[in-house]
Amino acid sequence: MNQPQWDSVDDYFTGLLAPADEALTAALRDSDAAGLPHINVAPNQGKLLHLLAQTQGARRILEIGTLGGYSTIWLARALPADGRLITLEHSPQHAAVARGNLARAGLDKLVEVRIGPALDSLTALGAEHVAHAAPFDLVFIDADKVNNAHYLEWSLKLTRPGSLIILDNVVRGGAVTDASSTDPGVLGTRAALELIAEHPKLSGTAVQTVGVKGYDGFALARVLA
Repeated sequence: MNQPQWDSVDDYFTGLLAPADEALTAALRDSDAAGLPHINVAPNQGKLLHLLAQTQGARRILEIGTLGGYSTIWLARALPADGRLITLEHSPQHAAVARGNLARAGLDKLVEVRIGPALDSLTALGAEHVAHAAPFDLVFIDADKVNNAHYLEWSLKLTRPGSLIILDNVVRGGAVTDASSTDPGVLGTRAALELIAEHPKLSGTAVQTVGVKGYDGFALARVLA
């Protein structure tokens, strides 16, 4: 098994089960033209996010890490007409690309892109949540890995029993098993996984994957009563 074979299988799955349309294709094209890094989710992974949001019956979604809005499109398309998705992006350049992609997909009325450090945006969301905002039904965490545990803690504050939290890129090329690692991304990811394991309000698992994005994986956690 090697990368060309993984790519071939992913291409087969995607072509059969998650074919692209103009909005998705254009989102990737414009992200590439703007020089955004190629770290968006794969198409079949985007379809998985879409199906998870639909299965969850999500009406409010929080995304931490927007990039060019590709995963945002997949998630927002699972929302009802009166649903809401808030996505947090540190880079104004990335946010501008995402807003253009979301508008072209006809989702700009459902999605709000907030710019700034995610922890600052989450603090503001926390204040809104206490004041009047409904909890989020699904949270997708795909930002800087150093703060994964902090993002997870905020996700718990902003959700409800039964909400779903998805944490992307947890394998770190296999380095997640290295307890002696000094890599900030590995440390942040291990801290988040340990929080899922230990927290009484979370039940979760993690799955390793291979595909067009190489060797990776994600964690999935349900908020308990």
